[in-house]
Amino acid sequence: MKFAKMQGTGNDYIYVNCFEETVFDPPAAAKFLSDRHFGVGSDGLVLIEPSDRADFKMDIYNSDGSRARMCGNAARCVAKYVCDNGLTDKSLISLETPGGIKYIDTYKENGKVVSARVNMGAPILKSQDIPALFDSDTVIDLPLKVGEKSYRVTCLSMGNPHCVVFSNDADSVNIQKTGPEFENHPAFPDRINTEFVQPLSGSRIKMRVWERGAGETLSCGTGACAAAAACILNGYCKRDTDIAVTLRGGELSVNWSADGAVYLTGPAVTVFTGEIACCGGAR
Repeated sequence: MKFAKMQGTGNDYIYVNCFEETVFDPPAAAKFLSDRHFGVGSDGLVLIEPSDRADFKMDIYNSDGSRARMCGNAARCVAKYVCDNGLTDKSLISLETPGGIKYIDTYKENGKVVSARVNMGAPILKSQDIPALFDSDTVIDLPLKVGEKSYRVTCLSMGNPHCVVFSNDADSVNIQKTGPEFENHPAFPDRINTEFVQPLSGSRIKMRVWERGAGETLSCGTGACAAAAACILNGYCKRDTDIAVTLRGGELSVNWSADGAVYLTGPAVTVFTGEIACCGGAR
């Protein structure tokens, strides 16, 4: 099976062109390929497929084999893949995802896509639609006890569920302990992605992320969008402003526009391409 390893600010996935390849058991393939010692090594597996609703379809599987609903970093890399490999000549690409259809503007240098801007849609704030089990219609700066500690949290969905926690020092968070406690908290029936966010100014924030099904990753595009939106909802930043989000893997730009949509801009990079003989359910 042929594949490409790609990354957006360090959030790396294995990409398979399912116009040419077949993956019979994606959860098993994701677990095998993602293993950084015995596989290729990645945060998960992305299948690029035909769509009858958009230009292309993206199916995403986390490194533990669970299915993801959306990934902003992966969406940019899919756009790069289909453009760079001649699957389309469009610069604006529509992409079907489990979290809805997304529209991606691509930016090229020397004929290759180097970055992209994804229309991530409007944040979902209703608690029942996230889902988050709170006794309120929205979850903005509400208390939540996690483990032995009480936190103030803001929850929303960007096609997948997020819980944002503000911190004076994101680097000091014991994320290996706290991340799983949030992910598996009973308030979140579908588990949760958790962002630990340190506001730096009205247009710059720093964050670390614990992703459900993957653990701490260097970057999360939907998480950056959720973090920026939460900063706006809590008065740290303003709408219709480019917010620089610094992650362990680099920097993304997020803008919650006056039109209601959140726009995510960042790089897309091909690390290498390869071929593997056997990968747990693929051929």
